[in-house]
Amino acid sequence: MSVKKKKIRTILSIVIPLVLVGMFLLQQYVIGRSKPVEEPSAVPATAENDKQGKAGNRVIPVTVTVAEMQEVTDGIRAVGSLAPNEEVDIASEVSGKVTEILFREGAAVEKDQVLVKINDEDLQAQLKRYRFQEKTLKENVERQRILFAKEAISQQAYDEMVTQYNMLLADIELLNVKIDKTRIRAPFSGVIGFRYISDGSYLQPGTQIARLVDYKTLKLEFSIPEKYIGLKLIGKQVTFTTEASDEVHRAVIYAMEPKVEDKTRSIVLRARYNNARGLLRPGMSTQRVIVPTSQATRVLMVPTEAIVPSLDGKGVWVARSGEAVLVPVETGNRTETQVEVLSGIAAGDSVIVTGLMQLREGAKIEVTN
Repeated sequence: MSVKKKKIRTILSIVIPLVLVGMFLLQQYVIGRSKPVEEPSAVPATAENDKQGKAGNRVIPVTVTVAEMQEVTDGIRAVGSLAPNEEVDIASEVSGKVTEILFREGAAVEKDQVLVKINDEDLQAQLKRYRFQEKTLKENVERQRILFAKEAISQQAYDEMVTQYNMLLADIELLNVKIDKTRIRAPFSGVIGFRYISDGSYLQPGTQIARLVDYKTLKLEFSIPEKYIGLKLIGKQVTFTTEASDEVHRAVIYAMEPKVEDKTRSIVLRARYNNARGLLRPGMSTQRVIVPTSQATRVLMVPTEAIVPSLDGKGVWVARSGEAVLVPVETGNRTETQVEVLSGIAAGDSVIVTGLMQLREGAKIEVTN
């Protein structure tokens, strides 16, 4: 028993100090948690802070150019697009099952060439019946004519027989028209696109079969400002380029839209281009369309880099009383380095051309040139 008591005393001598130490540490932790945390003191404003706060009011160095009227003698400049001479969606006019497709996608076809055949067996059978009736009625009309000449029948009886015969001929003609519509033909020569049907498809009137485009001749469509409406432009030759190459192409103006476009205040013109080489395609955009004029015109010009996007479309920054002011403008023709301004600013205005990315409405500026 003495040995057992000795072991107990040894264990207690180790555990009791550990418990006391743990209680002390717990007490210190609780006291530390109960103390309020002091807020860091506000950092006093410094000269550096003041400098940063006033950075938005700094003076921005810029260079300006004076907007001025210039004489332009090298023609009216525009951009446009190319349209096909003729374009149509080939569609069926009658209902029926496709029995034969006679064209290849992307191939050239000739006018009146049969492209698709639709089943016409029922129509052919009906036509055969009408032919038999025609033969019988024709013989009856001849007999009635002889009897009428001998006054054996009345005028009315003879007329009724002739009318019946003529109505049958009209029915035959109408049936032939329906049969002809089962042969879908190309309305003009051109290149046919992708087909939208297959052999055995059942077509309804209006079902699109393919698109046919004639682009041996192309139509160049472009717009010029309304102030040129008094010029005699029909028959004039224009030059243009495309994104595909820098080759200069020539077309002849043949038509002008009779109404000025409300939104753009411009006139739409069309010119014909001979595309015999097939280098260009409908839908291509055209660059640097130049319409030569016989007279010099004075227009307000500014550098191209002065034009910036704005909420109203386009604008230029103008220097006024040491501040930058964004003025919405409407532009017209352009050259390699300058743009015509139709409205918004006047000759003599100081247009800002550098430092544009830093400008804000009302920003202080310093003209350095």
